[in-house]
Amino acid sequence: MSKTPIVEVINFGDELLVGIRENSHLVYLGEQLARYGLPIRRSRVITDEALEIRRAFLDAWNYSDVIITTGGLGPTADDKTRENIAAALGAELVFDPEIEAAIKARFSLLGYTMGKDHLRQCYRFANGEVLHNERGTAPGLVYAKDGKLLIMLPGPTQELTPMFEQLVLPKLQKIGALSAEEAYLQIRTCGSGESAVEQTMQPIVKANPELTVAYCVHYGIVDVRLSPRERSMPWEKLKAIGHEARELLGDDFVCFGHCSLAKVVVHELRALDRTLAVAESCTGGLLSNAFTNIAGATKFFVGGVVCYSNDVKVAQVGVPESILEQHGAVSPECAIAMASGIAERLSSDYGLSVTGYAGPDGGDDKNPVGTIHVGYHSPVGVWCKSFRYTGGRLDVKTRAVHAALDWMRRKLRQYKVEEFLCCGERD
Repeated sequence: MSKTPIVEVINFGDELLVGIRENSHLVYLGEQLARYGLPIRRSRVITDEALEIRRAFLDAWNYSDVIITTGGLGPTADDKTRENIAAALGAELVFDPEIEAAIKARFSLLGYTMGKDHLRQCYRFANGEVLHNERGTAPGLVYAKDGKLLIMLPGPTQELTPMFEQLVLPKLQKIGALSAEEAYLQIRTCGSGESAVEQTMQPIVKANPELTVAYCVHYGIVDVRLSPRERSMPWEKLKAIGHEARELLGDDFVCFGHCSLAKVVVHELRALDRTLAVAESCTGGLLSNAFTNIAGATKFFVGGVVCYSNDVKVAQVGVPESILEQHGAVSPECAIAMASGIAERLSSDYGLSVTGYAGPDGGDDKNPVGTIHVGYHSPVGVWCKSFRYTGGRLDVKTRAVHAALDWMRRKLRQYKVEEFLCCGERD
């Protein structure tokens, strides 16, 4: 494409409008497209009503160059996107036996028989393309006309994500709508607030007016995106600027790219050839979940215990009853005992623990609601670090997990002979 196309996303589904399901597709698609220099210009959420589908689509078709839709491609009566968009375009839908065969094969693999209602998913645009769905029955559809491009994706996230990354992104890059490489360099930081990070970045910003700098904050993590105003800037120059920023950020620098804090910790453990176990109370399994989301973490993450009650802290983690009686379950002493106890019980090199008051109830004068104690056991010693957060229960729990991971990341790097750089950076 000779010019940057106007991209619009339409999310179809009554469930998005009544709050049954969160509209995570817009966030995902926006991040993916912006990463390669193609930001979404406009978006909307539309009901499953036939007339609204046609009106919204025709408006998008007249305004935008690339229209991406999500949802409404399934076999049920409320899945009306395919038929109504075809009607709005005056395009013919044809039955595709290959789609039928793929759906039958999937049902057979699962031990089921394909129902008649799934036949409606076997229609595609007469002059269009089919995007294979490796995790579901509804294929994606592609249709091009008058220099415009329509991409229709299924609604379920587990189906949309691989289809978009494996089939749609390469297609958009092939036609020149996306840059071949990432359009910005992301620097992930943790430990300082947005204003502090922005202040630290000021020398970089002033010295490089050809860059735009954006900050994105989420639960203690601050991402800094460095974007060239002109695509002609060599990647090597952008990377050099990134390394200057890294030096200024110091220990707050986590990685280049999009690695999670847990993934960075796992990389550090791999470099040290060490193992980790966790014991958590107020976070209720979120800390363990952060590690088990990483493929291959089993070599370094031994396991964890959610010791919500004091009895479980004593029986499963080995916290002495005397500590609970003298200091309480929410205390630095208990956090240390949890970290050391879980390391001993699960025979790991490191132990990480979290205990605290996530709210809205609980707390006292010494440990008010939002108080979090993180325990850390290592081959060279044990420590505790305390934090205080405000916000809702889920906010405090998420920030507690990030704080624990970030503190462990920092402690691990203190004992490294050679610093490890996260996989997010290019060679």
